[in-house]
Amino acid sequence: MVWFFNQKFRKQIARIEVTGAIGASTRKRVLEALKEIEEKKFPALLLRIDSPGGTVGDSQEIYSALKQLREKIKIVASFGNISASGGVYIGMGASHIMANPGTITGSIGVILRGNNLERLLDKVGVSFKTIKSGPYKDILSFDRELTEPEKDILQQLIDTSYQQFVETVAEGRQLAVETVKSFADGRIFTGQQALELGVVDRLGTEEDARRWACELVGLDPEKTQVNTIEEPKRFWSRIFGGNNRVSSGLSAGVDWVEFELSTSGLPLWIYRP
Repeated sequence: MVWFFNQKFRKQIARIEVTGAIGASTRKRVLEALKEIEEKKFPALLLRIDSPGGTVGDSQEIYSALKQLREKIKIVASFGNISASGGVYIGMGASHIMANPGTITGSIGVILRGNNLERLLDKVGVSFKTIKSGPYKDILSFDRELTEPEKDILQQLIDTSYQQFVETVAEGRQLAVETVKSFADGRIFTGQQALELGVVDRLGTEEDARRWACELVGLDPEKTQVNTIEEPKRFWSRIFGGNNRVSSGLSAGVDWVEFELSTSGLPLWIYRP
């Protein structure tokens, strides 16, 4: 396939940041950014990941879009302070991966959590009457314990998502599935250990990853511009203006609460320290 680069952008590389928990808003933003990169025909993408992971479906959609794009351009992923679970999954969509020696990564696995408030509700005298079409329609309801058949159903769900994760890592890193399973037990490891396991290609900073991306497409790292596809300013950023520490902290807190509420009872590819 012949890919003609836009003259305006052929001496630039694109950059996207994936930060915080991966959910619907992250998916929407990243997919829009990838579409823009494809339309403008950048020769390479620097994908900066600093995320503990997130929802299964959103991570898969980002990964799939990256995998399609890498057929046309070079993609170098740079793992930042933390790139775990779903962060690793979307990283598999890159052509090459670089991590800092101390990057926290790994946590390859699936988690699903539910809340059982039955005893608390009994103490305050609150009960619920449920009318349902089938025995499993209210699975993971917060007012009762899971039944054994329900536990089996949810375990099968988790096992399927886990197998998808393992197979994606195995394909992306050209490793045997059994090799991936030997370290895909939910443990975290450093960037140095990830290199030894074959999860990343090199150790280095984001600047090293930028230079690598330039070299892969024959551009001079000293003369090549980086075009960051920016995320629109959040509500808190507009209120606090230049006070980045305040706005970033509040925004991150609001994002996490929103993420927790919206993903209750969903299987997640996320590192929860």
